[in-house]
Amino acid sequence: MKIKDILAKGLPSVSFEIFPPRSDSPFEPMKEAVERLARQRPSFMSVTYGASGNAQANTVEVASFVQKCGVPALAHLTCIAATKDNIDKEVAALRGAGIENVLCLRGDIPKGTEGQAQGPFQHAVDLVRALRPAGFCLGGACYPECHPDCAHMEDDILHLCEKVEAGLDFVTTQMFFDNNIFYRYLSKLRDRGVTVPVIAGIMPVTNGKQIARICRLSGTYLPSRFKAIVDRYGDRPPAMLDAGVAYATEQIVDLFANGVNAVHVYTMNRPEVAERIMANLRSILSNDDR
Repeated sequence: MKIKDILAKGLPSVSFEIFPPRSDSPFEPMKEAVERLARQRPSFMSVTYGASGNAQANTVEVASFVQKCGVPALAHLTCIAATKDNIDKEVAALRGAGIENVLCLRGDIPKGTEGQAQGPFQHAVDLVRALRPAGFCLGGACYPECHPDCAHMEDDILHLCEKVEAGLDFVTTQMFFDNNIFYRYLSKLRDRGVTVPVIAGIMPVTNGKQIARICRLSGTYLPSRFKAIVDRYGDRPPAMLDAGVAYATEQIVDLFANGVNAVHVYTMNRPEVAERIMANLRSILSNDDR
C-alpha cells in the first residue's frame, strides 16, 4: 500500500524506522525485531540505506521481509556518488520485491571527496526527478532546525520546495525534542505553499550517552526539561528507559492533540521501546481502522 493513501485517511498513525544489519552480521535478530514491531500494527516501517554502504545490500531484503509481515515498507535510497546505472538497478530490485514506497535522500558525501563532483545525482531532488516516472510513492526528509549543511533556514525551505515540486508525496522530519520548534516549522512550510503531509519524527532517548552523539551529528536543540531528565537519569539505564519512553509519549500525545496525525518513531531497532510507546497510545489510536 502506498503511504500517501494511508496518510490521506487523516487518522492518527505511528510508523517505525529500522536499519538493516551490516553485511557481515546475522540477519535473524533483525527478522525477530521486525516481527515484534509488526505486531504493534504500525502504519508502515521505513528501512534505512546503511551509512557508507555498510548495509545497502540488505535494504531491499529487509523491506521485503517487512511486507511479508503485513506492514507497508518504505525503502530509503541515497543517491550521492551514484550513477544512472546504479539507480536503475536499485529501481529494478525495489520493483522486483514489490516495494511501492521510497524515501529519496542525498546521503553522506563519501569521506575524502568533499568538494569534488559526485556524478549526476548531486542532491535528493535529482533522485526525486529520476524516480517520479517509475510510479513509486516518494517521500523526502526535512529539518525543523535546518539541515546541518545549510546556513539559513529560508534556503533550506527553498530546497524542500524544489523537492516537493519535483514530485514528493510526503516528507518526514528529522528528530526534534521541542514540539514548538516543529509547529513553527510547519507553519513556515504551509506559508510557503508546501501542502504535502509532514510526518513528525520522534526519537525516544533511552540512553544518556546516546543524546550526546545525536546533538553532535544533528545540532538538535534540547529543552531544559529534557536536559534535566538526562542529567538525573542518564547514568541509570532502567530509569532512563522509563523517562525516555515517557517523554516521547508526551510529545506524540501533544502532536496528536494539535492535529498532527502522522508520527514516525526512530526505534533504533529496539522493539521493546516501540511496544511501550504503543501501549501508552493504545486508547488514543483505537478509533482508527488499522
